[in-house]
Amino acid sequence: MMGCASAGWIWVWFAMIVLLVTVVAGVVVWSISNRRSPQGGDARRILDERFARGEIDEEEYRRRRAELR
Repeated sequence: MMGCASAGWIWVWFAMIVLLVTVVAGVVVWSISNRRSPQGGDARRILDERFARGEIDEEEYRRRRAELR
């Protein structure tokens, strides 16, 4: 009778491992996809700083901002 009960625990542990692997894979995929955006984020930050310093006017700022999207 104990053999059947222990078989149930195996499925519980299997399900927990599958869940853990799924979560870890999701985090890895999410972090890889977010790794690409800082370059664009840096460009937008630099553009914002140039606009704030008055190096470019509003028309040029909006045009370049649209190009970065």
